Amino acid sequence: MAAARAAAGDDLIVMAGKMHAAGVASAAGSGIVDVAAIEGFAAAGADVVLMPAPGTVPGCHEAQVREWVEAAHAAGALTMTTIGTSQEGADPDTIRRLALMAKMTGTDIHHLGDCGYFGITVPENILAYSIAIRGRRHAYRRMSMSLLR
Repeated sequence: MAAARAAAGDDLIVMAGKMHAAGVASAAGSGIVDVAAIEGFAAAGADVVLMPAPGTVPGCHEAQVREWVEAAHAAGALTMTTIGTSQEGADPDTIRRLALMAKMTGTDIHHLGDCGYFGITVPENILAYSIAIRGRRHAYRRMSMSLLR
């Protein structure tokens, strides 16, 4: 990580963390990451620390993820709560619940993985997530804005 930060300088954002166990039994569930690891990522130069959104990894609940977010913020890093466990392909109600739990942790960035049609999140779920965390007016306004503004 420190090498990535040194190579990137201040021109790039460096992200690090763990969003799911990815088949590693010893890193499964709520033991996927801890405050010491989060502080280590930030100390090594991560601008953003990734962590599972509450409810996406067994045992990762809102209070625990909130503690991780607070640790990352105290260390000077932003946070990204992630849904990368195929739940991004779930029904819209599940997506809304995950979105609100992630928002309640105080995270800075929300991530929806690529399980769905042709390797993207189901578009209806992207909209459901967006509306849940920022409301219909703001979600639609952001969708309709030009990138050239």
